[in-house]
Amino acid sequence: MEAQSDQSREDSPQRKNGRGKIAIKRIENTTNRQVTFCKRRNGLLKKAYELSVLCDAEVALVVFSTRGRLYEYANNSVKATIERYKKASSDSSNNGSMSEANSQYYQQESSKLRTQINNLQNQNRQVLGEALGALSLRDLKNLETKVEKGIGKIRTKKNELLYAEIEYLQKRQEIELHHNNQCLRAKIAESSRAQEHMNLMPGSGGFEFVGAQAYDAPNFLQVMGLHPNEDYPKQEEPQLQLM
Repeated sequence: MEAQSDQSREDSPQRKNGRGKIAIKRIENTTNRQVTFCKRRNGLLKKAYELSVLCDAEVALVVFSTRGRLYEYANNSVKATIERYKKASSDSSNNGSMSEANSQYYQQESSKLRTQINNLQNQNRQVLGEALGALSLRDLKNLETKVEKGIGKIRTKKNELLYAEIEYLQKRQEIELHHNNQCLRAKIAESSRAQEHMNLMPGSGGFEFVGAQAYDAPNFLQVMGLHPNEDYPKQEEPQLQLM
């Protein structure tokens, strides 16, 4: 059998210049088909074993030949692996149904949001005085009331901001005035200290001397607590003679 297969390979034009690609189609020759099945089956079982060992994967391989013979490989159990496969398949189908339900829900929500956006845009245009043709008298009155309430809130908020700004400016001005007063007081104190220092320096003309006043002897003696002696002879001043 192997000799025939080798002979067929040698006769094949694809095998003349080395090993070429084999056409993936049903082998018509029964013998060649059986030989190829045995070789490919063994290679497939070997690959399944290597995949389970190298990658720590759960592998189950089931092969039926044309004659009905069963060939299988499983690193755990073929039955357990099949049950796991069924469960995973059912979960995937449930996930598909859930995804469809979620998509429908999101579509409904998106349509609701579009409607709300359109209504809000129309209300904004109406507040600005646009698109008023479709409104009735009652709707216009309601719109007028809403606008007046909005204007009142805006004015209240504006007044609050103005009062807060005025209070801030007043406090800032008070702080600046207080700082300026302190600076002026410090300058005045410094200038007064400098003036006092200049007055105390000698030769600066800061001291004032009281000149001797003319006084007579009786007055001086009376001031000093003494009484003049009238019996004391007065000495006459010598007269100057010119030579």
